[in-house]
Amino acid sequence: MTSDIAADLADLSQLDQHTMAIRKVVEDWAVLRDSGRWDEFASVWHDDGWMTATWFQGPFRDFIRVSREGFERGVQISHFLGGFTCEVAVPRAIAQTKMKIEQRASVHGVDVDVTCSGRFYDFLELRDGRWALVRRQPIYERDRMDVVNPAATVQLDTALLDLFPVGYRHLAYAQEQVGYRVMRGLPGLTGAAIEKLYEEGASWLAGSPEPGQPLKNLSQEDD
Repeated sequence: MTSDIAADLADLSQLDQHTMAIRKVVEDWAVLRDSGRWDEFASVWHDDGWMTATWFQGPFRDFIRVSREGFERGVQISHFLGGFTCEVAVPRAIAQTKMKIEQRASVHGVDVDVTCSGRFYDFLELRDGRWALVRRQPIYERDRMDVVNPAATVQLDTALLDLFPVGYRHLAYAQEQVGYRVMRGLPGLTGAAIEKLYEEGASWLAGSPEPGQPLKNLSQEDD
């Protein structure tokens, strides 16, 4: 059996092997982070890797620290993956993966589940034979909020809800209710932010020294 597997792998093209390794990085990110396996989670990043989320932007080590703190105090955020594609220009790659983010939270005293659909847009590099993340930028396309108890109702502040981009407004609303400060202006399905991200991805594949630039934290306190 082992020799058969080895033979099958030998038949794969080099591009296929790179694609498989990149896909493993993407899948490991979700499973290791959501299960709290923090030391293993660090292995999907290169040393200079950085992460942007609705509630965070910065080096991956800081992301692990704050994610762990939230995990240990009961913050429930889960990630589910779907379709995957990648562009490889060794030693660089851009991967896009369909995803859903789910978070359970208390909003105005009512337990809710928020689901946000979109894509992970990943900047990766092959260093010393290892593919890993240099930057992850989620793309937020649409979301919704559901009460956990079907008999319950929750009344949202529509003025506050309208402050957030349409792709993640319910997620942002819930996260600010539990104490996070949420970034505005993150990439959605269309618009200037997503076009800039695509340009940064193309530049990364072409050899740009940096995987784009951190986004400005556009929150109501900055207005």
